[in-house]
Amino acid sequence: MQARVKNMNWPSKIPDDEWEEVAQGIPSKEEPFITKYVSGREALVAEEKKQRSDYAFRQSLSPIARSACNIVSRIRAEEQASTWNSGFEGILAREIGANVYPGMMFSLAKEKMEQTKLWKIVRKMPKGALLHAHLDAMVDFDYLFGVLLDTKGMHIYCGEHLGTETAREGAPVKFKFQKTEKVDGKSIWSTEYVPGTPILLTKAADEFPNGGRVGFIAWLKDRCTITNSESIEHHHGVDAVWRKFASCFSILNTIIFYEPIFKLFLRYMMKMLFEDGVKWVDLRLAFAFRYYREGCDEPEETFVRLFKVFGEEIEKFKSSEEGKGFWGARIIWTGLRVLDTRKIVEDMDACIAIKLAYPHLISGYDLAGQEDAGRSLKDVLPELFWFKKQCAQEGVDIPFFFHAGETLGDGSDTDENLFDAVLLGTRRIGHGFSLYKHPLLIDMVKDKRILVESCPISNEVLRLCASVMSHPLPALIARGVSCSLSNDDPAILGQDTAGTTHDFWQALQGWDNLGLAGLGSLAENSVRWAAFEDQSSSQWVQGIKDATLGGGVRAARMKEWSIEWEQFCLWIVTEFGDYTEDLKLSNSN
Repeated sequence: MQARVKNMNWPSKIPDDEWEEVAQGIPSKEEPFITKYVSGREALVAEEKKQRSDYAFRQSLSPIARSACNIVSRIRAEEQASTWNSGFEGILAREIGANVYPGMMFSLAKEKMEQTKLWKIVRKMPKGALLHAHLDAMVDFDYLFGVLLDTKGMHIYCGEHLGTETAREGAPVKFKFQKTEKVDGKSIWSTEYVPGTPILLTKAADEFPNGGRVGFIAWLKDRCTITNSESIEHHHGVDAVWRKFASCFSILNTIIFYEPIFKLFLRYMMKMLFEDGVKWVDLRLAFAFRYYREGCDEPEETFVRLFKVFGEEIEKFKSSEEGKGFWGARIIWTGLRVLDTRKIVEDMDACIAIKLAYPHLISGYDLAGQEDAGRSLKDVLPELFWFKKQCAQEGVDIPFFFHAGETLGDGSDTDENLFDAVLLGTRRIGHGFSLYKHPLLIDMVKDKRILVESCPISNEVLRLCASVMSHPLPALIARGVSCSLSNDDPAILGQDTAGTTHDFWQALQGWDNLGLAGLGSLAENSVRWAAFEDQSSSQWVQGIKDATLGGGVRAARMKEWSIEWEQFCLWIVTEFGDYTEDLKLSNSN
């Protein structure tokens, strides 16, 4: 070997006549010191995993559940080697040069993931409760726009003409019900259109310049959705995609909150959630819109009517055959953090009034909107303390469920919203994307039993991370933080369903340490932290600690979910596995 070393031709090549001597000097994997190293390594990995928030759930798995987890792990590995390792796929993928791989960008993976065996499994999973979802972005647009066009008296109008491609890309289009159908006037697609003039919607849709009604629906979808190209163009930054995101709500809020559409919207949303394995939903809603009764073109002065209808539709669905077993829904009243003090206070006052009228329908209070562009929680402390004082005077308890840490910042005001959220007693944290950067806060979140409502696809589409592979949720789980999975704004983000299967599938495919057991833990957490009923802070924490051992609604529903989980695991074993072999494997682990 000495002559070869002196020669130092690189890369080095050992002559064949020397290789046998060199090979004999390489220790085998069975050498005692190698096996001892490996044993110590495995012990270290196992010791670290004891800190995970899903560790206790994994330890409590039944033999059937362990077998199901092994089956899913095998299917995942098979699909990663086949379905997600097949080169370039799809027109868009070819256009941007995107290779197909496990955990790739959601917008590029969506069509392919929905054809996999893993999708079939995750779709059937009992997902418990949906804890972070904005009501006005929950129903897929094929359904919603069909209802819109079928609703008699709906009109379209705009503050400017839509006679050019440029105008149609960004003009503030809106919809409204008119008692008198107006069919006269210049086409809204003409440069001669008089701004603000309502045009009968069916007429305008049929006259759409690029394909009539079919083209109109495609155009409206594009205006109300973060498109594939918009979600992957990260070089434009977070602010650009948020401008498009906010514009979607300004259109949708003029469609959804006309009573006949609102009723159908709610029924369809609950149906889609229930079919996806979601039995409860804590909905957020920002009341930056006007509500209209059927046949009225003047808005309601308050939101009392909206909540009356909301409560009635929930009960109707629960009592229907298709809704049998659905637990229900409540609303986390959501103010807009961009507003000034007077408007925030007026909104808070309206929240308290509705809580007094419909206490069972309001579960909490939050502030939403782009955190980076809005007021920090520190800045709105006076308003928040005023709110708590007014609640006390009125004899109501409206807990906080704050959005916080939905940012790329580190030490910015937005990032530090996490500190205020914890100090103000939030019961859950919406997103918590930057929480992993704060070791002290992580310990406080764990001690105070605060759950993080994680929304991986939303964070990806809104450009906080490139794909699920770079999402911080695995870091939080590894540090013992309790988390759940949510879909945030599925209609706008391109999921095309009210359910959470896409987020669950992405997490399962993207993170090796998670597995089916990890998904199960996240789903169980959603039931454990759901706001089923009004509770004081001490009652809330005690109920979370007691879990299934408690005596209230939370404990009963956790027990119900556990039964559904076992049934689901049995289905996996029956449908996809050799029970005997997988049971042996699970018992050996």
